[in-house]
Amino acid sequence: MISPFFKKKDSAASAPDQEARATSVSDPGLQSIEPGTDEVEQTESAAELFAVMSSSSKANLDKKSLDLIFSVEQIIQARQHSDRNIHELQDRLNHANNHVDRLNRDVKNLNKVIEEREKNILELENKLIEKNLKVDQVMEDYRELQTQMSGETEELKAVIDLEQQKYSSLMQKHNETQAERNKRINELEERISRLEAEGNHLRQKYETTRQEKAYLANMIQDFTNRMSMPFANQANSAVDSSGDN
Repeated sequence: MISPFFKKKDSAASAPDQEARATSVSDPGLQSIEPGTDEVEQTESAAELFAVMSSSSKANLDKKSLDLIFSVEQIIQARQHSDRNIHELQDRLNHANNHVDRLNRDVKNLNKVIEEREKNILELENKLIEKNLKVDQVMEDYRELQTQMSGETEELKAVIDLEQQKYSSLMQKHNETQAERNKRINELEERISRLEAEGNHLRQKYETTRQEKAYLANMIQDFTNRMSMPFANQANSAVDSSGDN
């Protein structure tokens, strides 16, 4: 059974060990500091010394000395245990630091990737803004062109309506003129027919008159010939008589 003195010594020895462990865990600057080799060697030498003393001279010591030696041994064992814990924690800390370094490198790489992606996104946004501006300009031009084309279409519709009205009027005049022309042609054909009939009648009348005139001319010629023959004979006889004289 351990006396209260040894319990106090044990608690007093474990308190600095706990404070050291808390300091080594909480302070990043101290986490990288490993225990010195000289301190470890001194601890091992002290442990060996107390082991020799406890084995050789325990029989010659009184109870208080033995209790003191036992307390020192417990302190040394606690120190060794705390050293081992510190080494383990230091290894774990180093591993954690390496892991943190890797994570930091990964974070840096990810930050670079994110920056590049953000840069690409910014470029794409600028291109998209430019495209949107171009689309807006094209839409505005299209609306203006559509408005202009609508105005021109209305003007052309008005012109077409006017031309259709003019065409309708011209077609009506053409139809009237065609009807008048056909009527005039019919009248002229009828008049030509009448004139042809009159012409045929006049030709027949002229032929009849010409024949009558020819007949009369022949009769007059015959009569003239008959009447001139006695006068010619008398003239010849007169000429003959005058020649004889």
